[in-house]
Amino acid sequence: MSALRIISALSLIISILPLSAQSRKGVSILGDSYSTFQGYVSPDTNYVWYFEQPNPDLTDVSSPSQLWWHILLRENGLRLVTNNSFSGSTVCNTGYNGDDYSRRSFIARADNLGSPDVILVLGATNDSWAGAPIGDYVYENPTPEQLYSYRPALAHLFRSLLDRYPGAEIHFILNTELSPEINQSTAAICDHYGINLIRLTDIDKRAGHPTVLGMKQIASQVATHLH
Repeated sequence: MSALRIISALSLIISILPLSAQSRKGVSILGDSYSTFQGYVSPDTNYVWYFEQPNPDLTDVSSPSQLWWHILLRENGLRLVTNNSFSGSTVCNTGYNGDDYSRRSFIARADNLGSPDVILVLGATNDSWAGAPIGDYVYENPTPEQLYSYRPALAHLFRSLLDRYPGAEIHFILNTELSPEINQSTAAICDHYGINLIRLTDIDKRAGHPTVLGMKQIASQVATHLH
């Protein structure tokens, strides 16, 4: 067979391959408990909220296929690159009871997302729930101490993502029922960096976490913002 025929044959094979075998946009998740499931986070030492045998008082989610990002990817022809989500994690380095979360915070995990085309950040929930310090708007050279507050940490997170993943499409997903300070600060910092802000609305929850219905609602709302 001639080289030309070989090339033509390969082109034909590629053209008829199913979508799963062709190049698709790769998505990485940087999140908290809302995006976790046992065995479906990386690294696997990250804490998770959702399990195959859940406590019914806490959730009705019992399969990774019910997670918002799993629904989003399979319904929109996307592929998962990395799910670096950690239950209970804050964007900043201050956690619950004022504990040091510098090893689990969003800013600590931002460099471990693989090589994505799209980055979906679903965070700020624990910063709000834990009452983490809000701090000042700091867009250049934050001190280590400032990264223990939400505003400087979120700005640093966005700067890090933009530098580390040039060309990636970045979206920040903001939960419902958070403090006014978190909501306002997030909107201002997203605007400063040109990060697309997805404000969730009317999410069904149990024990503060999305139910099966809530996961579908998140997936649907996020999908409307993807390019």
